[in-house]
Amino acid sequence: MDTEALERQFQARIDADERIEPKDWMPDAYRRALIRQMAQHAHSEIVGMLPEGNWITRAPTLKRKAILMAKVQDEGGHGAYLYSATETLGVTRGQLIDELLDGRARYSSIFNYPTPTWADVGAIGWLVDGAAIMNQIPLCRCSYGPYARAMVRICREESFHQRQGYDIMLQLARGSDAQRRMAQQALDRWWWPALMMFGPPDADSKHSAQSMRWKVKRFSNDELRERFIEFTTPQAEYLGLVIPQGEIDWSEFRDVLDGHGPCNRERLAARRRAHDQGRWVREAALAHAAKREARLREAV
Repeated sequence: MDTEALERQFQARIDADERIEPKDWMPDAYRRALIRQMAQHAHSEIVGMLPEGNWITRAPTLKRKAILMAKVQDEGGHGAYLYSATETLGVTRGQLIDELLDGRARYSSIFNYPTPTWADVGAIGWLVDGAAIMNQIPLCRCSYGPYARAMVRICREESFHQRQGYDIMLQLARGSDAQRRMAQQALDRWWWPALMMFGPPDADSKHSAQSMRWKVKRFSNDELRERFIEFTTPQAEYLGLVIPQGEIDWSEFRDVLDGHGPCNRERLAARRRAHDQGRWVREAALAHAAKREARLREAV
């Protein structure tokens, strides 16, 4: 069967809502698109541990510290699931991580913003994880099986993250005047970056239309953004907070993606440092695996 016939057959399976599995034939462009999106998603989960991770030692109570530790640990797990799913497409985790550390790979622009107060931890949970849920629930019906299955557990855990963030904002909004101001200032800082999380406007998106045709995505960037605004606005009203008004500054979005955000260099430096410090663990694990394999060969 020639390539054109295979592509028609492939698209027919997509149109029929069949799942594509790793051993199935797929167009090279589909494979590349999946690697790009899934790797970016995995990188975002790993880098996303950093903005909140620096608040673990400064959380206001032991309960808040335990919750935040669990959340940051979840994010690391999400990255691991997604790296594993991406490996089914013929790339290695080492390749993906090297691309991140070398600055060749992208991750979500939102993780390049600082978290100056405890309220920022709440705003991230409420807004950033809320936006992630809005974006990721449709991915549970993604056409690529390993990605869709990974997203089921990730979305369940993200819903916990969103609730804990909203709870932080609720307690601050019900607190002192200073705490309410802190909550409002955090909302002001994170509202626009959260809206940018969904990607550029559909008219400017390079990949959205094709990803929707392949059912890697189910909704456009603008559709998801509007759903998020509709969902979040009454929550802000209940908190007594005011959502910023105006237009998204897409020049800021492009600057952050190009590496000029407030924390781009800091985030990559932290990941490189962690990678270097964990080298001995990886080497020890590989050495142990090699010895075990040698013993198994001797026993045969």
